[in-house]
Amino acid sequence: MSEIVVLIVVALGGWIAFDALRAREAATVAAREACRAQGLQFLDDTVQGARTRFARDAEGLLRLRRTFSFEFSEDGITRRGGHVILLGARLESLELDPYRIA
Repeated sequence: MSEIVVLIVVALGGWIAFDALRAREAATVAAREACRAQGLQFLDDTVQGARTRFARDAEGLLRLRRTFSFEFSEDGITRRGGHVILLGARLESLELDPYRIA
């Protein structure tokens, strides 16, 4: 009986880790594309997990809402911040700090 519990816990842990990596990759792609579309430099080529909590989607299903932060630059010198919010696997919002348009 205890072996089954251990296998379930290991499988659940593996699924959680895989889902977190998949969400991080989706947030990275969204941030990179947003920076490219605005002519900005996506710094460090990565996002950082900032917050994870439960939320309901449009159908009322319980999903994980993950917030990721990243940095970008409009001139290669200043660093500005941005946030990507995913609800489940879907992009919910993407925000960029105000920046100077050249």
